[in-house]
Amino acid sequence: MILFMAFPRHGACQIRAGYHFVLFIAQFCLTIVPFRDTSTAQNLDSHIQWNVYNGDRQGTHFSGLKQINRLNVGKLEPAWIHECEPIGGKTTIQCNPIAIDSKVYFTTHNLRLRCVDGENGALLWEWDPVNDGGSRGVNRGLTWWPGDNASGLIPRLFMASGSWLFCLDPQNGNLIRTFGTNGRIDLRKGLDRDVLDMAVSSNTPGIIFKDMIIMGTRVGEGPSPAAPGHVRAFDVLSGERRWIFHTIPRPGEPGYETWPSDAWTRVGGANAWGGLTLDPVTGTVFFGTGSASYDHFGGNRRGANLFANCIMALNAETGTYRWHFQTVHHDLWDYDLPCPPVLVDVQRDGTQISALAQVTKVGHTFVLDRENGHPVFPIEERPVPASTIPGEFSWPTQPFPTAPPPFAQQRLTEAEVSRLHPESTRWILDRLEDMETGDVFLPPGLKPSVVLPQFNGGAEWGGPAYDPQTGTLYVNASNEAEWISMRPARPPEAISSHDLGKQIYRTACANCHGNDSLANQLGEKAPASLSGLSSRLPRAETMNLLREGRGAMPSFAAFSDPEINAVVDFLYETGKETMLEPDSIGGDWIREIPFVASGHHDFRDPEGFPVNQRPWGTLTAIDLSAGTIRWQVPLGTYPELEKRGHPPTGTFNIGGPVVTAGGLVFIGATMDERIRAFDKDTGELLWEFQLNAGAYATPATFEINGRQFLLVAAGGGGKPGTASGNRYYCFALPPATSD
Repeated sequence: MILFMAFPRHGACQIRAGYHFVLFIAQFCLTIVPFRDTSTAQNLDSHIQWNVYNGDRQGTHFSGLKQINRLNVGKLEPAWIHECEPIGGKTTIQCNPIAIDSKVYFTTHNLRLRCVDGENGALLWEWDPVNDGGSRGVNRGLTWWPGDNASGLIPRLFMASGSWLFCLDPQNGNLIRTFGTNGRIDLRKGLDRDVLDMAVSSNTPGIIFKDMIIMGTRVGEGPSPAAPGHVRAFDVLSGERRWIFHTIPRPGEPGYETWPSDAWTRVGGANAWGGLTLDPVTGTVFFGTGSASYDHFGGNRRGANLFANCIMALNAETGTYRWHFQTVHHDLWDYDLPCPPVLVDVQRDGTQISALAQVTKVGHTFVLDRENGHPVFPIEERPVPASTIPGEFSWPTQPFPTAPPPFAQQRLTEAEVSRLHPESTRWILDRLEDMETGDVFLPPGLKPSVVLPQFNGGAEWGGPAYDPQTGTLYVNASNEAEWISMRPARPPEAISSHDLGKQIYRTACANCHGNDSLANQLGEKAPASLSGLSSRLPRAETMNLLREGRGAMPSFAAFSDPEINAVVDFLYETGKETMLEPDSIGGDWIREIPFVASGHHDFRDPEGFPVNQRPWGTLTAIDLSAGTIRWQVPLGTYPELEKRGHPPTGTFNIGGPVVTAGGLVFIGATMDERIRAFDKDTGELLWEFQLNAGAYATPATFEINGRQFLLVAAGGGGKPGTASGNRYYCFALPPATSD
């Protein structure tokens, strides 16, 4: 199987002489190695299974099934509902299930792996990674290796939990002990740097190429030291590392000159956390990378910072560089590429181009020739405002596609303020007087500034769906503003230990555990909730956890003792009377990161609604050949406003769409906790179903014994902050209409 990896480029791509000859030899060799990839180019017949994350290795989210179609989708009803273990605390489910033959595999809100009967949801087996050293957290999918009948090798199922990649027998859920060490490998090892005390995990599954699993990782984003996001391939049988690509280049490697000379020894990030896609014809793996850490200050990483924020293309066999395109230079906004590029075909001037489409948090769509990374539509480098933070060296321009147009709102000024109610409008305008406003790429500064699209998109990890029948890309987006400000890492004057801990928490912890006040937000938005921590964990154990890390949580050993004590004071609601002088605060990290963000803050009116004009969430259909928007509709609604007679407003949304040959786009994702079906040609809403919790995951659709099913996780919680859930809903037509 060939994997597509997004690798951003700074400047024009160069194709080496002899490329086509080398490509011919590589394709010939693929036919004689023991583990063959026998797949061919995209065709509708190959899109009737759901045995790969997001439907196929090209990342299309497309299904060739059409039993459920425009004419009968209104009759869709639950065929079965699978209830997972009881809910404890605030949790979420983000898993896109895979279906193999008559079985379905997915993870629960506590990250237990389950195999169920696809026709009725009956549990066949369960495995808990915590019993084998894994940890709770978030999982977005699984990786299936089909085995090799000629060699007598059984299929294998791969799942990441905490810092470990596990290999299981899909027939019974038992670990395959010959893989790595007793069935697992440590993702912190083999990164060509000592990162054992840092966070390295993988929320998004890897992708298979022949007898290798290619993996990206999630790494730290805060000001404390973070691991590099290098991409690696591992042997599916032994777990041995087969190749590594350094996303933060070393001396002599492409892109090294875009960093300080020693960056490869100390800077983290530039990681492929959103997943990978694969071209089975050319043997190319594609992925998009995240920003370098720390997210919001880059004075210690001066330069364009390749290969952070890049669409990347690598040779899937060897991991060698093919091309890149950089979508954000010297990122200061946390504008990671949140999902892998989708492999598409584009018609331009009578010629078909094998291309890819990369959507971004900014709401842009980069359409590139996947052979060389050249833009299909012109991309302009436009001037953007300079940072005002001392010691920062922001990049003077950023790339803007001239087509397709943005699918998300691009600015918030007085003209774009919500007109929902005159009083709330006045309230918002008053707040804007003390804020910086403008277009995207407004750098964070000491004065609060509005961010739209916000740090979670625009597009997010759910990614878009692509219809090869019509050449249309379907992408959901959030249009809810946030605000950010920067502050000195060392307080300028005496501060209570509690308040210092609150500042550190917002800078280093809020991305995973939620923002704002402990009472209002931690219990509602936290994937790993800290609500009630003081009653669950002794103070000394929490301090030790901060120093040493555990599972997916990094060590904060770089923080000083007063800083660690302050974080615990905040979490335990103590230390409000203990005053600290500035000189007694600050670990070694402050020398590299003198300014930090105050956090990512929701920006809502007094009633709790977004401050910008509607729609606050959208589903957009993009004609990739014409570079135009075919249609755009609001996605989701606020029930309170619905009761007042408002049409759908759209909401913040998490999770991707699925498009089918039956003429439908299915998507959950919205805060109103519904799943919907839209006409893929017009955007007309054809069906919706009220779930018991938000479906913040991408659905899957598959066929068993001639009946088409649609399966989605209703796990709630997560970043939308709604109630947690523990169910999978599987829909089908009534038997009388499914023949």
